[in-house]
Amino acid sequence: MGKTLTRMDLSEAVFREVGLSRNESADLVESVLEHMSDALVEEEQVKISSFGTFSVRQKAARVGRNPKTGEEVPIHPRRVLTFRPSHLMKERVAEGNRR
Repeated sequence: MGKTLTRMDLSEAVFREVGLSRNESADLVESVLEHMSDALVEEEQVKISSFGTFSVRQKAARVGRNPKTGEEVPIHPRRVLTFRPSHLMKERVAEGNRR
């Protein structure tokens, strides 16, 4: 596995590419992430062209099983975050496998 891309890395990229100050770049990245998070909390989709779509899905209650003991355990209904990459993103990742 490679390196992890962090908020700081994103702010640094905005700083280099856009020319905002470091503080303005960090504020911009924070603002974008906050808008995305707020939309997902409200169960809106977040679609980023050529990247992918984030959405929240409702999972129903079900019976699970403890793998160690085999005991049945109820799993409560919950909301989960999902990501579907765009076709372009899938192709870019696949190309990386061929290098």
